[in-house]
Amino acid sequence: MTAADSLAVTSGRRLYLQLGVTLAVLVAAAGMLVAHRATLDSGTDRLAAADGEWLLLACLATAGTWVCAAVAQQGAVAERLPRGRLVATQFAACAANHLLPAGAGATVVNLRFLTRCGLSTRGSATALAVKAAVGGIARCVLGVVLLVASPGTVRLSARAPHGPMLLVPVVVGAVALTAALNGRLRRAVRRAFADVRAVHRCRARAWALWGGSVGFALLHAGVVVAVVHAIGLGLPVSRVVMAYLVASGAAALLPTPGGLGSLDAALALALTAAGAPGPAAVSAVLGYRLLTGWLPLAPGLLVLALLARSCAL
Repeated sequence: MTAADSLAVTSGRRLYLQLGVTLAVLVAAAGMLVAHRATLDSGTDRLAAADGEWLLLACLATAGTWVCAAVAQQGAVAERLPRGRLVATQFAACAANHLLPAGAGATVVNLRFLTRCGLSTRGSATALAVKAAVGGIARCVLGVVLLVASPGTVRLSARAPHGPMLLVPVVVGAVALTAALNGRLRRAVRRAFADVRAVHRCRARAWALWGGSVGFALLHAGVVVAVVHAIGLGLPVSRVVMAYLVASGAAALLPTPGGLGSLDAALALALTAAGAPGPAAVSAVLGYRLLTGWLPLAPGLLVLALLARSCAL
């Protein structure tokens, strides 16, 4: 068997594994929805009566996430990218991300865009790795800063006495993922961090990369905060932001399209642990998913088709 054949077999196995995990998570999520149908119905009714002004603010925050993603992507490359097409690409990538597992949709769209802008395939892949690495670091830093600034953030509600146990699968998953890293992946991680250090040789690029990444995470958390206020749930902002950071980090361990199922369950559990009643937590998750995923999906796919037709992708 040639090296190319071996690589094809390995890639095929990895794809089947990702699809298998995706299917398992979606089936589990569907089972949870059926088992908690009464809670889901109550949450839907509560969302239908939500405050329109807060929902409008959540919509604005959602639109801001695409701008922040574009700023971070520009900071990850040295070449000047066309601003309009860059923002449109992030919008289209968000839609594509809900169709393929593990962020593959956004990766493919951005990789195609960067190569169309004149970057080499390796340079484009490096830029995407840098952006992903900084995005993960930014979320961790935000969580630490939030804990230092507001020590009561992680205090759990009496309604969720088993809240600490919910973190056990996350910790176990993180340890298992670390233990599963092979030599090739470890080298790729080291190269990504070396590329991150290289970005900091240019102050403007560093500001764009970090500013865009931090803004992206904060605006997504802001969407959850706005939805929580829209449904009249009086949770402290710090707890809601921490709930989103923990949930998004946990969802990253499961390669589902757009975090479907994994992010929803993790965010609902995190909000419940922060003090939200079950139906209210479901309402917040439904509102967040509706604004950041389902409503932009059709327009995003349309923009994706237009970008492909104009040879921007």
